[in-house]
Amino acid sequence: MAKVLCTGWDQSLLDTRTFILQSAGHEVRQARTQNEVLSACEKHQFDIVVIGQTVSFRMKRLIVALVKQHCPDVKILELYQPHVSKAVDDDDSWLEIPADIPSDLAEEVSRLAAQVPGSA
Repeated sequence: MAKVLCTGWDQSLLDTRTFILQSAGHEVRQARTQNEVLSACEKHQFDIVVIGQTVSFRMKRLIVALVKQHCPDVKILELYQPHVSKAVDDDDSWLEIPADIPSDLAEEVSRLAAQVPGSA
C-alpha cells in the first residue's frame, strides 16, 4: 500500500481516481489548490503524487517543487491528455489519459509503490 496524493482541478475526476486507488489498497488524499498541496505535504509523507491531466503546465511544475521540498523521495506520476505533451521533466512515470482501461492508473501506482521502500 502506498500513501498517494492526488492533485487536480476537477473534483469528479479526483473522486474517481481516489476510488480506483483506494480499491487497489492505497491510502489517498486529495488536493485541488496550491495551498491544499502545501498543507497536505506539511502534514503527511507521501510515496506517490498523481498530477492530474487538467492541471496547467506551470501548476504541474509548482506541485512537483512543493512536494519534493517535503517528501524528497516521492515518486511523481504525471497524467496528460493525448493532444498535450508532458509538462514535468523529472517525473518517474506518466500515463496518457483517457486510458483505455481505468485500472491502468492503479497498476501504475502499484508499480511505483513497489519502488518505494516500505510502502508496497
